[in-house]
Amino acid sequence: MKLIEDEVRVGDIRTVVIRPDKSGTWPGLLLYTDIFQLTESTLRTARRLASAGFVVAVPEIYPHGPLSGVVLEFDDAGKQRGLAGAAATSAAEFDADRLAVLDHLSDRDDVDRIFVTGFCIGGHLAFRAAFDSRVEATVCFYPTGLHNGALGKDADAGSLQRAGEIQGRLMIVFGSQDPHVPADARLAILQRLYAEGLTDLELHVYTGGEHAFMRDIGPRHDPMLTDHAIVEAARFLNET
Repeated sequence: MKLIEDEVRVGDIRTVVIRPDKSGTWPGLLLYTDIFQLTESTLRTARRLASAGFVVAVPEIYPHGPLSGVVLEFDDAGKQRGLAGAAATSAAEFDADRLAVLDHLSDRDDVDRIFVTGFCIGGHLAFRAAFDSRVEATVCFYPTGLHNGALGKDADAGSLQRAGEIQGRLMIVFGSQDPHVPADARLAILQRLYAEGLTDLELHVYTGGEHAFMRDIGPRHDPMLTDHAIVEAARFLNET
């Protein structure tokens, strides 16, 4: 499917919107990046999802401080700047930006419903976005900090404790070799979700997948697992 790609401002938030080059309405998909922001790697994934029939909105996650407008490199310096950006941002600030982007999607004439996805810290942000009653389905890819609540400035943002607020469907994807979300952390997440009554969920653990296995730059990338994950995510969202 051919796509149209634009850059828009949602308040102060630089956001890339990628949509099918066809008339009509489509599900809107808020896509949260990892700590490196609007990299071409993440945008390539966004384009693949848009081609499955979504209006994909990809906002910067650090739009208000020194990283506004900055695309970070996948190196040690970029990683440290990205982690510093996270450490300077509270869960409440992340939540306020999420509300703005969801409002933007809700107001678009080409959007008829809303989904959310995200990667790494973005997976955690996607989980929190699912608290919004407008969100009908969410896919979290290897969400960091979800098991212990660590998010930005907050040592414990209480995300799992609020899982009962999620009204839509939920899918979570992990790699089995992810040191940021090891087996005991994955088990803690699943136990809490079930305890909160979230039984309509899918959990995928890809054997051999490392953290950020879907990032198509660097030695962690697994192309086959990435293809599986994107296909499963599109299937899950389209079945909602």
